[in-house]
Amino acid sequence: MQQSIKHIFFDLDKTLWDFESNSRSALAELYEKYQLAVKGIHDFELFFQVYSQVNDHCWELYRKNLINKEYLRHQRFFLTLKKFGIESRSLAKAIGKDYVAISPTKTTLISGAKEILEHLSKRYSLHIITNGFEEVQHLKLKNTGIDHYFQQIITSERAGRRKPDPAIFQFAMKKTGAAPNNSLMIGDDLEIDILGARNNGWQTIWFNPHQKHDPEGGLAVQQLQQLISII
Repeated sequence: MQQSIKHIFFDLDKTLWDFESNSRSALAELYEKYQLAVKGIHDFELFFQVYSQVNDHCWELYRKNLINKEYLRHQRFFLTLKKFGIESRSLAKAIGKDYVAISPTKTTLISGAKEILEHLSKRYSLHIITNGFEEVQHLKLKNTGIDHYFQQIITSERAGRRKPDPAIFQFAMKKTGAAPNNSLMIGDDLEIDILGARNNGWQTIWFNPHQKHDPEGGLAVQQLQQLISII
């Protein structure tokens, strides 16, 4: 790791904010509220698995500008419900609206998140760069009590581009005064976070708890606490 680093950019979901745990908790509330078991979805775990797959697909379409934000919010639930034989756009919209309200109130962080932010904030300028929705991401940061660690919150909505588009990284540098040679990206998604940043000349550390393969063999950690010995 080069000693020139001044700015460290973190992804939020699945890197600092425990997306799976928090999403599961929010969906469990909605599963009960909307009596989905009575409607024929008898297994919450199966519901969660199907939703997770559908949600990933819808986010991929969103990143490619094939669907917009509002459509994504209810379409992911419409497609999930449809797989269980429930075709109700009104129900999907109701669940989608509640999910966006409930999920950012969940406060589980990835293990070691606060520890590493406290450690790094003493020496570096920390920022967030995320594809998540503007209002939702700010609430997540505030509710988990980590918002004060970050000088700039760069969302794809604010930048007008989504990772891995080079434009969002260039926007981030403009807003923070960073340059490629003093910027470091830490994120969980190899294509979106890591390759996107590398293509802009940034240094990267892949948060890779599942030990997936990086064909370029870049720096990676399985636990956030490992960053202390690297940076």
